Amino acid sequence: MIKIAIMGLGTVGTGVAKVVSENAKQIEHRLGEALQVKTILVRRYKDGPYRQLMTDDFSKIEADPEIRVVVETIGGVEAAYEYTKRALSAGKHVVTANKQLVAEKGCELLELAQKKGVSYLFEASVGGGIPILHPLTQCLAANRIEEIYGILNGTTNYILTRMVRTGAFFSDALREAQAKGYAEADPTADVQGIDAGRKICILADLAFGHQVPPELVEMEGISKLSLRDVKIAERAGYRIKLLGRAVRMPGSGRTAYVAPHLISEEHPMANVEDVFNAIVVRGNATGEVMFYGKGAGEMPTASACVSDVMEAVSSGPRRDAVVWSPDEDGFVDARELHTRFYCRIEGSLTDAAMAFGQVEVLSEDGETAFLTDRISGYDAEEQSRSLNMLACMRVLG
Repeated sequence: MIKIAIMGLGTVGTGVAKVVSENAKQIEHRLGEALQVKTILVRRYKDGPYRQLMTDDFSKIEADPEIRVVVETIGGVEAAYEYTKRALSAGKHVVTANKQLVAEKGCELLELAQKKGVSYLFEASVGGGIPILHPLTQCLAANRIEEIYGILNGTTNYILTRMVRTGAFFSDALREAQAKGYAEADPTADVQGIDAGRKICILADLAFGHQVPPELVEMEGISKLSLRDVKIAERAGYRIKLLGRAVRMPGSGRTAYVAPHLISEEHPMANVEDVFNAIVVRGNATGEVMFYGKGAGEMPTASACVSDVMEAVSSGPRRDAVVWSPDEDGFVDARELHTRFYCRIEGSLTDAAMAFGQVEVLSEDGETAFLTDRISGYDAEEQSRSLNMLACMRVLG
């Protein structure tokens, strides 16, 4: 009998307990022995099917020799960081869906796990139920990863989908997302790009082998996005998506950022709608490979957590696959990237051409919307100062 503990009994923690119970036969068949939740750490006791498993004392988990894996679903950094360190130091594998903790402290925690001969696994921290970290570090290991980009937040993708399908304003689409439970009462982390930013940091860490601190990553969300730009883009054959991107730069440089992008309607990602996520990995041997599915939710995320539990107890520590250097050197500002830009100005085509040279006009009706040639973010920023810029965002490709 393999016994585990769960820290936190919110959405994901409850899902983990459900998956272990409901899929018990399949799990036992794969592992060769049964998997059981022995203890659940909670802040407050509450009635329910797991009442007899609850404790508010982490030391009972820490000191229990029967507990081999701890699943951390607390969220945030403070308590989760302390308990994760203590669990690893006690020789227990730790599995987490906590993207903030992995993005900020993952390098340190992986080093501690290596030292103690255990695993620190976090497949659920990026794609929820979408398997991405294992393919990235195992199946694509023979590749030099050049770029990763994707729709990493289901809440913002749902909002953008409603703006396209129904013509809803951002504020109305956000309220709808909250009513359906897709957005929190405080949606800041989602709509400001912070959630996607933490995820792209983890992907960049693994892809490029160096720490990408979240505080260095530009994170722009969709709260300022105008329905006018959504409609102009759609008429021109584009969709607007919030993308996280991590790009290998010339030499040894690398960058990462989150921002709205125009994507051609012919691109597979343009049709990823509602709460679904999609992640593209571009390797120098494979080209582009896309992973698609639900990026959040109780059961998809719990499924990824339990899969990590099974890997931890069946194969031991992944010492060579999941690791990156604490070295931050080589990270460059995302404005060094050269892309096309979508701009909407309060002015004429002449004004646009004087600032940006040759442009592709999308709309002229008192305001002018256009696409530039490939320029750096610095150039786009510089030229914008001479114009009354109403909107400016990158074009993918």
